[in-house]
Amino acid sequence: MTITVDQPRQHKPQSFDDFLDRYGGDNRYELIDGEVFDFEPTGSHEEVAALITTKICVQIETAGLPWFVLQRGILRPENIGMTAFRPDVAVIDRNQLTKEMYWSEQSILTLGSSIKFVAEVVSGNWQNDYSRKVEDYAVLGIPEYWIADHAGLGGTRHIGKPKQPTLSTCTLVKGEYEIQQLRGNQSIISPTFPNLKLTAEQVLNAGR
Repeated sequence: MTITVDQPRQHKPQSFDDFLDRYGGDNRYELIDGEVFDFEPTGSHEEVAALITTKICVQIETAGLPWFVLQRGILRPENIGMTAFRPDVAVIDRNQLTKEMYWSEQSILTLGSSIKFVAEVVSGNWQNDYSRKVEDYAVLGIPEYWIADHAGLGGTRHIGKPKQPTLSTCTLVKGEYEIQQLRGNQSIISPTFPNLKLTAEQVLNAGR
């Protein structure tokens, strides 16, 4: 399997407006501290994201929640400069969208209160998923964040040694994430979706 390493697209810091003009319509790109990253997701990456989306949509429908999974959107935190995240999976609270200043014209979110759940499927630049996004998603108050490292790319301090596919579930407690590493047939315990029946193996093997 070929893994594409994410690389910054330019050396000059880019503003959010410039990023939106050039890359706003392409989900392959996101902006972090003025650097544009091209993810070029593999087929396996997309299959893992699709499985998570499918399972989550069933939970939303069954529970009758006023939520949906955002297909093409940008998370632009107002308190974090020159940054625009594109989560692989993001569950949005429809009732909160009236507070979003851009939503009526563009699929841009600025408030963590609009987002109930986020999942990232790890690609080449795993540092952003394990470090930067863990910090920023916690600051935004996003209750639950999954890091699906289906190829075992993360650093050993995040997924252990020897490296192996790992699903890290991050639950917000008093403003910080408590992180649990899951592998194999270990069951996923989701506070956002308490009736979810899913194992780490099912998620991580979706692209195989």
